Amino acid sequence: MDLSQRDRVIAQINHLETDHIPYVLGFEGDVAERLDEHYGGAGWRDLLDSAIRHVPTPNLVVDETAGDYSTGPYGTLWRVNRRPFHLEEPALKEPSLEGYAFPDLDALFNDAWKAEALEAIDEQRDHFTVIGFGFGLFERTWALRGFNQALMDAAADPGFYDELAERVTVHQLDIIERIVELPVDGIMFSDDWGYQQGVLLGPDRWRRFMKPRLARQYARVHGARKVVLTHCCGSIAAILPDLIEIGLDVYQSVQPEARDSSPYDLKRQHGDDLTFWGGLGSQSTIPFGSPADISSEVSRLCREMGQGGGYILAPAKALQPETPTENAAAVVEAFLAEAGVAL
Repeated sequence: MDLSQRDRVIAQINHLETDHIPYVLGFEGDVAERLDEHYGGAGWRDLLDSAIRHVPTPNLVVDETAGDYSTGPYGTLWRVNRRPFHLEEPALKEPSLEGYAFPDLDALFNDAWKAEALEAIDEQRDHFTVIGFGFGLFERTWALRGFNQALMDAAADPGFYDELAERVTVHQLDIIERIVELPVDGIMFSDDWGYQQGVLLGPDRWRRFMKPRLARQYARVHGARKVVLTHCCGSIAAILPDLIEIGLDVYQSVQPEARDSSPYDLKRQHGDDLTFWGGLGSQSTIPFGSPADISSEVSRLCREMGQGGGYILAPAKALQPETPTENAAAVVEAFLAEAGVAL
């Protein structure tokens, strides 16, 4: 019996090997258009079949099409005419939540959104569907206070930062209550705790401020019998045991260039407890390797990371605009070859 893409992902999460490794492949900037020209048409797009599909959710971050500047639903002003968009003026200029109101979730998660989400799920029933809500707990704290100020709050004003993190947690649990009602397979968290050398808050502060609150969020997802997935950039090797302890099922990105983040080492250390999604270097192999390097690394990832299940093939990031066209084509062709699809 042929497996569906959904079957493959579920099997991998259950640490079972599949006929081939399910994959996810996305494109940013002009990469896909350059590949159209490279292949003499867009037919190559129809051959790709990313196994994990995202269900639409209300935009809780910022409208990037709003001109040069845009105020997001949480009251923070963002500059959106550069890539990536960045914070210009935080919603909370002082260390106080007095008078601050979080967005009205009833207005955002309305009947129109639910109908759109259900239609998207129905159209992708053979794929593993996930839904998220944009910035996670840590990112939302700095999106409200400003990045530097949030780190200073955590160090110098921990009482306020505790209050802020708790208020954000309760608000996000309200969001989770709404999205777990949908017939999706998993809830996709997104929270960049890491940078290239380690954990931004430091492991100890992360454990104090983030871990117990994330545990509550993950528990609610598991209570709805859904999978917990998280995107996180950077090096989080120091806190992976903590994330496993509180219930993380799938860790996405797996940037091999970050400190202590070799996907092969992480697989040896935590492969019995986590599924890894990513691992193909978006800062190394993809932009700077040769097409042969890319083909070889994709084969190795499938062979070694896929041993015993627990792996979803993907670049650490969607193919970025700086990706040479021939390297983007090499990624596409290597992914299709591993899936047994001829281009």
